[in-house]
Amino acid sequence: MADIRYGHHTAEIDGDFVVFVIGARPSLRHPIRTFLDLGGRCGMTAMLKELSRDPEKGLLGFQSSGLLIVQYWRSFEHLEAFARDPGDLHRPAWLNYYRRAARHEGTGIWHETYLVRAGEYEAIYHNMPPHGLATAGRMVPLKEATTARLRLRRAVAG
Repeated sequence: MADIRYGHHTAEIDGDFVVFVIGARPSLRHPIRTFLDLGGRCGMTAMLKELSRDPEKGLLGFQSSGLLIVQYWRSFEHLEAFARDPGDLHRPAWLNYYRRAARHEGTGIWHETYLVRAGEYEAIYHNMPPHGLATAGRMVPLKEATTARLRLRRAVAG
C-alpha cells in the first residue's frame, strides 16, 4: 500500500539540484526496433537501477511514467559525468541509438535539463504518497497555509 501523507505537504531538498526530463517517441510500426534503438536490456530501466545502487553518482531520485522520466540530480556535473562515462550504461546506449537512428527514421528521443538554485522551486502535495521532487528530497508537512509565491521564498515579478 502506498505511503499516503494526508494533509498539505511540500518537498524540501538541500542545495542546488538539476531536473532532467527525458522521453521517447516509439515507432509503433517497429516496436522491436524501438526497443533496440533505446538500448534494449541496457536501456533507461537498467541505467536507473544502476544509478540507484550508487548514490555517489548523484542521482537523487526519479519518477517514471511510461516513456517519460523525470530525474533529479545533485548537480549538472554529476549528470554530465554519467552521460559521458564509457564505463556506465548510458554512453554505449547513446552511441548505439545514434548509430541505429542514422540508418532509419523511427524512434525519437528528447530531453530537457533545468538547473535549480536552492529554494527557487515550489511543490505541493495533498493526500499523496511521496512523488516527484519529494522522492528526491523530503516530503514535509506545510506548517501554515501559504501561497505558491511565499513557498518560492523569493519575489516573483508580476
